[in-house]
Amino acid sequence: MRVDIISKEYPPEVYGGAGVHVAELVKALRGGLEVRVRAFGAPRDEDGTTSYGVPVELSGANGAIQTLGTDLAIVSDVAGADVVHSHTWYANFAGHLASLLHGIPHVVTAHSLEPLRPWKAEQLGGGYAVSSYIEKTAYEGAAAVVAVSEGMRDDILRSYPALDPAKVRVIYNGIDTDAWAPVEDPGLLAEMGIDPARPSVVFVGRITRQKGLPYLLRAAERLPADVQLILCAGAPDTPQIMAEVEELVRGLQQTREGVVWIDRLLPRRELCAVLTAATTFVCPSVYEPLGIVNLEAMACGAAVVGTGTGGIPEVVVDGVTGRIVPIDQVQDGTGTPIDPERFVGDLARVLTEVVSDPERARAYGEAGRRRAAEDFSWERIAEQTAALYTEVAAVGR
Repeated sequence: MRVDIISKEYPPEVYGGAGVHVAELVKALRGGLEVRVRAFGAPRDEDGTTSYGVPVELSGANGAIQTLGTDLAIVSDVAGADVVHSHTWYANFAGHLASLLHGIPHVVTAHSLEPLRPWKAEQLGGGYAVSSYIEKTAYEGAAAVVAVSEGMRDDILRSYPALDPAKVRVIYNGIDTDAWAPVEDPGLLAEMGIDPARPSVVFVGRITRQKGLPYLLRAAERLPADVQLILCAGAPDTPQIMAEVEELVRGLQQTREGVVWIDRLLPRRELCAVLTAATTFVCPSVYEPLGIVNLEAMACGAAVVGTGTGGIPEVVVDGVTGRIVPIDQVQDGTGTPIDPERFVGDLARVLTEVVSDPERARAYGEAGRRRAAEDFSWERIAEQTAALYTEVAAVGR
């Protein structure tokens, strides 16, 4: 069986969880299937992988239209595949058209949902209406939609009620616990301005509304004075949220020591060292289908404090591998807390409880690494995905 996988993100151009997912899934699938990758971006030197840039004629167009131009360049090359599998709305248009043109089943993996990210209108302008249309059309026409958590499955069916629930399957994200593992390197931490002898709260993520960073920065004002706040945060969605984060960070740095902001993309080993040294990792997201970053932190032996939304509670076992912070959210797609001050207070309270009990935090971290290795291996995810390919290909014949 030949499967063509389409993705905007693929090594070395990976900047989010979807790219990590595709890279690891392809690696695991190639042990038993012929997999061809069709990726956006610069040429790549990898067998079975083809790259596609934005057509020159569209170089000045809206970003969403540029995406569709790249998709169109991919469609014809999918000829000969038995299944086409697309990841995120950027690739959904190519997958949908390839399915129609070549008469093959289209599998979509949902890493996020446009209806639940209305702030994307700030970034894409009218392109957000285009991306929303593409996603809806592709999902409703797909042979199967993969949700990366049960919470994500619920969101998909709520967002797209015309979908047959039987077509929406849950296959979790995975983690390579050989690549993501504890790294002890006090010298490296010192170079970054981190004191491994002091308790620390670590955040890793893009600066985007869904990641909830402004809530964390407000909660950090209430943490014990000796607690460091390590922010591995970059790639802002908009100048507006960047300005908000910069102002909050400056305010924190004026009132407390140990606020470290690393705005570059850290190599894996360096990030593992930061996570290993963390008293706790924090995921304050208001929207998170699953959160590979939580698995990465767990694999490095860090306790995880995460918001009780989306797929996070399916990864972080409250009181076992970390803690879940309760949140009541406005049901308008933004994920905004109904009572932001209460959420900030609860986040500060739970973080304080964890960083103030390093022995318990260490036990959470040990349990988290075991859970990551046992329940979220890429081999297991690849087996489930390959079985789905076989199923939809058989129905299509």
